[in-house]
Amino acid sequence: MTAQNSATHPTTIAVAGIPNGTVSRPLSRGTLLASLGVLAFSLTFPATAWGLESFGPWSLVSLRSVLAALIAAGFLLALRVPLPRREHRVGLAVVAGGVVVGFPMLTTLALQTSTTSHAAVVVGLLPLTTAALSALRTGARPSRTFWIAAVSGAVVVLGFTLAQSGGSLSLGDGYLFAALLVCAAGYTEGGRLARLMPGWQVIGWALVLCLPLSLAGSVLGLAFEPVHLTGRGLAGLIWAAAGSTFLGLYVWYRGMAEIGAPRASQLQLAQPLLTLVWSVALLGEHLTPAAPAAACAVLVCIAVTQRVK
Repeated sequence: MTAQNSATHPTTIAVAGIPNGTVSRPLSRGTLLASLGVLAFSLTFPATAWGLESFGPWSLVSLRSVLAALIAAGFLLALRVPLPRREHRVGLAVVAGGVVVGFPMLTTLALQTSTTSHAAVVVGLLPLTTAALSALRTGARPSRTFWIAAVSGAVVVLGFTLAQSGGSLSLGDGYLFAALLVCAAGYTEGGRLARLMPGWQVIGWALVLCLPLSLAGSVLGLAFEPVHLTGRGLAGLIWAAAGSTFLGLYVWYRGMAEIGAPRASQLQLAQPLLTLVWSVALLGEHLTPAAPAAACAVLVCIAVTQRVK
């Protein structure tokens, strides 16, 4: 969907990084799409934990990318989508490196030593990281109130993380913080490209771009890592590929293109809290008493960031 097709919608908001009055996007639809992406992402860590029951970390990430790329390639071929323009290919490489390879690999390595609930709250810093990188990349200038609310949400998440880990950071946290940086870069560039081409094509071409590397990684991973197939392991792999990687990123990039990366990124403050719920329901992990308080504080921050420019 192009910006011109959306400009006549009665409830609109300027796209981040583009002067007011130039391009407008529907707020409610963009928020809904981005929220659906957050819901899909919130299941990623539990699905990865399930997948690790059957596959090694390298095999899991590679197979996840291969399956998602095959889904994307099927849609691209069926709809006869032309190859992306040359000027878009560097951006697609950034998306591929950040959200297709870097983030899944780093978080999977972290989940070998960290619980999904702990990883979820560390990745709760992603909204602030994305908003900061987006401001640098697009020239967007959110208000001071926006930044106060965003930083407050990040502080809540960081404090919650340190409380859970006994006041210190582990090697797994190092993987997670590196994952934040590469994922924020991929989100920012993907959000920019989603204003120039449909969001599903952004993630679709990024996945296809990584297919040769993913195939090679799958062959090597399966050759050197043990495989113990279980129902949960296969379900985790399928969801991580089809749900989190393809469908989740598709609606996420569409939503980000419509409401802007800074505002969309703050919806992700709810992601770690949703993941905590899934961690208890699907993995039987213990939920600390601090979680409800953190949830209320983070939701307040989300409400503020969604109401200010």
